[in-house]
Amino acid sequence: MSTYEKIHGRSIQAVTTDPSETVAEGQVWYNTSSDTFKSVVGLEAWRSSAPYPRQADHTAGSGTQTAALSCSDNIPSPSAEITSTFEYNGSGWSAGGSMNTERGDGTNNMTGSQTASFYVGGRPNAGPPTPFGSTATEEYDGSSWTSGGAYPAGMRGTNAFGTLTAGVNAGGNSSSPSVSSNVNNEYNGTSWTSGNNNTLGRFNCSSSGTSTAGILVAGFSNPPPVINSVTEEYDGSSWTSGGSLPEARNGLGGSGTQTANIVFGGASPPGTKTTTTSKYDGTSWTTSPATLATGREKFGSAKGASQTSTLAWCGNTPTDVTEEYDSSANVFTAAAWSSGGSMNTARGGVNGTSGDKSAGATFGGQVPGGRSNATELYDGSSWTNGTNTPAARRTYLVTGTQTASLLCGGQPPTPTANGDAETFEFDGSSFTDTGNINNARDNAAGAGTQTAGLAIGGRTRPGTTFVPNNNVEEYDGSSWTTATALPAANASSTSATGPQTAAIFGLANPAYVASYDGTNWTTISATQAMPNSYTGTGVAGTDSSNAYLGGGEEPGGTRHGFTQKYDGTSWATQPSFATARNSFGYSGTSPAQLICGGQADPGYTANTEEFSVETTALNVKTLTQS
Repeated sequence: MSTYEKIHGRSIQAVTTDPSETVAEGQVWYNTSSDTFKSVVGLEAWRSSAPYPRQADHTAGSGTQTAALSCSDNIPSPSAEITSTFEYNGSGWSAGGSMNTERGDGTNNMTGSQTASFYVGGRPNAGPPTPFGSTATEEYDGSSWTSGGAYPAGMRGTNAFGTLTAGVNAGGNSSSPSVSSNVNNEYNGTSWTSGNNNTLGRFNCSSSGTSTAGILVAGFSNPPPVINSVTEEYDGSSWTSGGSLPEARNGLGGSGTQTANIVFGGASPPGTKTTTTSKYDGTSWTTSPATLATGREKFGSAKGASQTSTLAWCGNTPTDVTEEYDSSANVFTAAAWSSGGSMNTARGGVNGTSGDKSAGATFGGQVPGGRSNATELYDGSSWTNGTNTPAARRTYLVTGTQTASLLCGGQPPTPTANGDAETFEFDGSSFTDTGNINNARDNAAGAGTQTAGLAIGGRTRPGTTFVPNNNVEEYDGSSWTTATALPAANASSTSATGPQTAAIFGLANPAYVASYDGTNWTTISATQAMPNSYTGTGVAGTDSSNAYLGGGEEPGGTRHGFTQKYDGTSWATQPSFATARNSFGYSGTSPAQLICGGQADPGYTANTEEFSVETTALNVKTLTQS
């Protein structure tokens, strides 16, 4: 009889605590503290990640789980293909260089890496009677697209695999009425040459692998119209049949190699969007216990990823959902916003929040019937009522911590009144009036600390209408002095974060973000952060190189729960709030971010959410004895 040591090459170790870092699946140890044998068990699972910057379908994908590339997506309103490119860094999406030509129907038209991919064919976005398919090839270098060699024939729904300089494009949809192609061409980074045709004409397949070890899976053939389960393998010169997929599918995603492949999602007859994941060993397919949370077809996938770690995003019907897959001995818990203790009083107009999710504070706000003077303190699980503010106001400027907050301005109870000028310091239990700010205002943004604060923008009402304000003032713990004004005035609810010498300010209507170095303001591109003119957004974070912007209301009344992170150079998507809202409190830094209150559907909310970063832990199981 064999022993564990003979099988695994190691003896069973006795330890007082379970290992916390990755160990080999199946490794066994004896925990002397619990008097139990334990082991690590492999786990397959999909988990949510930061959403795509917009709802889209027919996205083309390449790269890996931690470095993916997406382009050529179709947006539902207006229905059009666009040239935008987005890059995924393992936690969120950021904008890349734009394509030169608008086109769609290109879910599997791209292959390569995030810094070296090509996209070929697709549907031109000019409407009839344009060519059915494009012949254009474009190459991406990690920042910009350039034209490559023209494809021999106009084609859409093609199936590319390999690399930028050693790629293959097989099949596609060549005409209207739809006719599926089995033509195979090879790309060397400059031009296309003919290869041997594959057996079955089809499009919208999963296509992955290398130019000498590629794989096509499932897809659609016409005529006659049929969704396939066929697998074909390419060795660089000829095609051979592989094992059939258990379930016929169209518009599915996939990644991996010819002998270790994975496919997921797609549409199964009679058109049901599936969540199924299947794995291939070079001979046969097996169904994985892991299923996508969102059934989808014609979506982006990191086709350069592996069988054990991949990525899926968007899909038809248009969605922004991104999901990551892992097969490992680890349990992954996705970064997410989760419910905290509800406030005692539902309210909006509470951009006045200080501290973080372990020790937060919020002041005043708007309640049904008027302004509030309520103060509430958060301890990481629940809110308690604190000392009321000296005056009932909404949209206080607030910054600092729970026990060292700075408040000023705000809108008094009289709707026609100008914003206020009073300044208060809060020590966690009581308020001290420290004098007036030089320019009375409401809807201003606050940053810095109680002894080194900033008052940014806002609005005044000297008469019957509000006047946008670009005034900036600095606080030294006793008085306010005028600082360099914002490049643009603002009349919308605003927010800011960071110290006095490295603050970042975000506003909307129009979308606008700027950073402050203690002397001057620098405008930051807000195109991706706020694609529409949102009001009542929130800003949190440490400084101008580590900031988070979220929520808001766009014209027409639609509220959002998006969040995006700024790293000093670019914006990347982050997990969205569970409750979309505007004019809410937002403070703290990752992973201690806190949001509370605001205006949500159908009205003011007391809802609180806390942010948690992604965590990883060994999937440890206790072995039982009979």
